[in-house]
Amino acid sequence: MRLILLGPPGAGKGTQSKRLAGELGVPHISTGDILRQNVKEKTSLGKQAKDFMDQGLLVPDELVAKMLMERFAGTDVKKGFILDGYPRNINQAKTLDEMLKKINLDIDLVVYLDTSESVIIQRLTGRLVCSNCQANFHIKNMPPKIKGICDNCGGKLYQRTDDKEETVRQRLEVYKKEVASLIQYYEVRQKLSRLSADEEADIVLHKIINLVTPKP
Repeated sequence: MRLILLGPPGAGKGTQSKRLAGELGVPHISTGDILRQNVKEKTSLGKQAKDFMDQGLLVPDELVAKMLMERFAGTDVKKGFILDGYPRNINQAKTLDEMLKKINLDIDLVVYLDTSESVIIQRLTGRLVCSNCQANFHIKNMPPKIKGICDNCGGKLYQRTDDKEETVRQRLEVYKKEVASLIQYYEVRQKLSRLSADEEADIVLHKIINLVTPKP
């Protein structure tokens, strides 16, 4: 099963992708993780990406696509994958189709995590991120055992500047404009399924599993 999880900021794509990958026994592929890994390991692509990042610029789609193509070459991808954080726009979706076609693969299903604005704001404005391992916590929904300290590595937790309410609303407006054509792209190909992601993470995960698991 080759899946894409789409959804607005705060929909829980990262959390659900990782948990779903574990349930299905397939790799979780995050373009953000791949980018950080390449930079950390100082690969050729990572060095190129770092040059852009050091200048405060976005890493070009072409570079991200090359990193993703290298990841698709992994033997573990043959049994399927959960793709998180990509594609974000029509051009990336078309690039993804071209990459997969080269290795005789295709996306089976795109799951859109439909989330209301009030829930998104509540989730993001309460989100805490570990400064060391990047693990996510939440002031209300998933608080750390010790205030301000990561349960996993003991790192300091902080709130991202783009998780302030005013910034979150601006991000949602930008996202809505970008995602409309992307949703249509996959709807035309009859690959898109929507489900409400307003409920607790366990309930949403159960919904996704029911959607992607073949019925006997």
